Order: sequence, then structure tokens, then C-alpha cells
Amino acid sequence: MKHQVDFFAGALAARGIGTGDVVALQAPNIPEFVTAFHGILRSGATATTVNSMYTAEEVARQLTAAEATMMVTVSALADNAVAGAEQAGLSTDRIVVIDDDGVHPALTGMLGEAHPAPEVDIDPAEHVAVLPFSSGTTGTPKAARLTHRNLVANTCQIQDLLPVHPGVPMQAVLPMFHIYGLTVLMNFGLYRRAQVVTMAKFDLEEFLRIVQDHRIQASFIAPPIAVALAKHPLVDKYNTDSLISMLSGAAPLDGTTAQAVADRLGCEVGQGFGMTELSPVSHLSPFGQHIYPHGSIGPAVPNVETKLVDPASGEDIDVPSDEESPAGEMWVRGPMVMKGYLNNPQATEATIVDEEWLRTGDIATYNPGGWFTVVDRLKELIKYKGFQVAPAELEALLLEHEKIADAAVIGVPADDGNEIPKAFIVPQVDAEGVTAQLSAEEVIEYVTSRVAHFKKVREVEFIDEVPKSRTGKILRRELKHSA
Repeated sequence: MKHQVDFFAGALAARGIGTGDVVALQAPNIPEFVTAFHGILRSGATATTVNSMYTAEEVARQLTAAEATMMVTVSALADNAVAGAEQAGLSTDRIVVIDDDGVHPALTGMLGEAHPAPEVDIDPAEHVAVLPFSSGTTGTPKAARLTHRNLVANTCQIQDLLPVHPGVPMQAVLPMFHIYGLTVLMNFGLYRRAQVVTMAKFDLEEFLRIVQDHRIQASFIAPPIAVALAKHPLVDKYNTDSLISMLSGAAPLDGTTAQAVADRLGCEVGQGFGMTELSPVSHLSPFGQHIYPHGSIGPAVPNVETKLVDPASGEDIDVPSDEESPAGEMWVRGPMVMKGYLNNPQATEATIVDEEWLRTGDIATYNPGGWFTVVDRLKELIKYKGFQVAPAELEALLLEHEKIADAAVIGVPADDGNEIPKAFIVPQVDAEGVTAQLSAEEVIEYVTSRVAHFKKVREVEFIDEVPKSRTGKILRRELKHSA
């Protein structure tokens, strides 16, 4: 693998890629993802990882925002990836298709050139290694600038908290283009010299077969997978007794579901807290200690400070001595906090405040036993199956529709335990006072055709007016109450 990384870095350098350049990477979880990602970093360039489900429009938008000059993808995603890269101005020779589509440069050909890796001189504490896109606490997706030090620090911060050791088979189903998969499954798995078993996409039966056939000991999941493992009859058809640990992240997992999975599979189920801006892990229940309750996010990982701040007064909440604290916004600081957002000083200043504290936008309580529990959210972000959905992005899209006068989007609970995007629509009224005829199905189809599957609007309600503050901010809590 090291030779492949070096040769890929050399091939990139031979094409003029180096420090100051950004290379986009859009691929599922396959071994070649590791070669491409670390080859990009080894060349001195910065990687921007692209969601595999993005439409061509979304790919183009990210590549343009990240100022990418090259794209690496696979043939299965080439339709959207190539179209998006071309929209962003990249020529055929600047689009690499890993498994060779006969048109673009391919990985084997580039490795076969056997160019040595270049000499690179960077400051790892300052040089940006990766630009993953995040919606932060609000607004449309922004590129979080994560340095080499950020990534290395976070890998080291979790090294003694998870039962992953040399040779341990661990399952990598969560996408490596997402910071959770990138740090915890790929980088941490490699650092611990585990046997990383990749899955290109989630399928419950395939997930269970891999656990059984590869004798998986450590698995990493998101809450929707936990729900399936707790309830689906397929689980009983497979032998899962090799499992020791299962870590859930990317969205809150309720204690009841976590306990149900633990009981059914006979393994320890833990939960952590993270954000793209935190590289991503800031809190994690150490496995093997059994002292933190299901539903909590555990204590802060090593070298992380945490405080709770009253959202109304801005004052710090005192640490309680014998009872759970009042709820407050959780602020953290440590070596894994991002450098800031790319080309967005305003968003950076709103997120990283008062001597490097990062505002998470999550409301939590602290228990004197040493753990935190997330109880609510200040931020407007919707978490659907662990993926971030920014209401502002969908609202902007809806407002482009000629029959929509105004729109607001919030997250509402679905029957399967997920949070889904619901749109509140104010139809357009013409000069004669006639209201435009528009159905919920039309609204859903309009959005579905323009965004990745996980972002689509799944419920629609027509209203007379979107509630807003005097400054024009959408009052989402009023919509949540009415929903």
C-alpha cells in the first residue's frame, strides 16, 4: 500500500499537482480509496472528498468551491462525477477513473509509471490535508479546513478507547468520504494495523454475511443500521458471535435501541460525538469500562476541554457536584479543531470563538459521573440516516421554482426513527390574486431531480406564511410545533 501511495503521489506530481493544489476524490469504500486519498496528501496536495450520491450539479458546486484542479473517481459514479468535473472546468486528462473507463487516466496506468514521490516541505500544523464539506451549525455546505495535525491528533485521541488491535477484523461500511469513515475507519484502522474489511454500500444481508464470514470483531455504524439490527428478522439467520464492539456515530442513538442491539448481538454498543469541524471525534464512551449509560456520548476524549454555555445569557454553566447540570450549548477545544472554513471568515468567526472554542450547536447536559448527554439542537441541520441536510440549501432550491413564493424546511421524525426533511410551501399568487396550483408530489419531484437521494424532501405542507423574526430569520421552532 505504501508503494502504491508513493507511486500515485509521483504520478500526480508528474502532472503538476503539488502543494497548493486541491484534488477531488469521489469513490465508495474500496481499497483504492486509501491509495488515492493518501497519494493526494503525499503529493503535498489537499483532498476534497465528495459524497458518492451527489448529482453532477452538486459535484460541480463542490469542485468549484474547493477550487479543485483534478478529479479522481470510479466508473460506477462516472456519469455524475465526469459531468460535474467538466462543469467545473476540468479537461479529460484531469479526471482520473480508478478502474479504467477507456477514456480517462486510470489508477493502474498511473502507478505503472513508477514516478517517485516528490519531496514535500509543509508545516503539518498549518497545511490543509482535507477539505470535507459540512453544513456546520447552519446554512449551506462549507469546506472545513482540516490540517495534517488535526487528523493525526484525532487518530491518536481515540487510540486507547476502542478495542481495535493489530490484525483485528473491523468492518468499514460507513463512507470514507465522510469524516467519520475517513478518520475512524480508514486512518484509525490503518494506524492500529487492523484488517479493514470495506463495504462499497450498505446492504443488511451483506453486512451480516461479512460479520459472519470475516469474524468481524469491531463494527462502526450509524443509528439507522442500529434500528435494523435491533428489529430485522434477518439478523437471526447469521452468526454474529465474533462481535466485541459496535460504535454508533454521525447522529444521536437512543439508549433503548442501543441496549436492544447489545442484547441481540451480544456485544458492547457505544456512542460518540463528533463533527466534521472536529476531525471528527470530541466525545466517546471508552469500550470495556461499562460505566457510561446508553444514550450518553460519554466523556471528552483526551486533550479536549468541554464547557456548556447558556444560549440565552452566554454565561458558562457551572459544573455540578451531585446532580445533572442544566442544559447548555456544548463548546469544545483541542488539537482536532479545524483551522476554519475555506473562504468564509464570517462563518468561521461565528463557529470558533473566545480563544479557540468551537461552538457545536448541540445542547447537552453534564452528569457528575463524568459523561455528557445531547438533549437538543440549536443548529438547524437535519440528520437523515447520518447524512447532513442543510435546510438553507433546500430552501434556496425551492425558491427557484416559479410557483413557490416562500419556503421553509425543517426536520421531523419519521416512523423508522429517522429525521426527514419536511417543506412548508407558500404558493405564488399572481397580480390578479390567483394562487398557483401546485401539489406536494410536484414539490417532492422538483427537489428529488436536483439533489442527492438523502437530501430530498419527504413531506410537504402548504401554508399561508412562513413565520419569521423581525430580522427575517425563519422561526423553525414554530414550524416544529405546528408539524
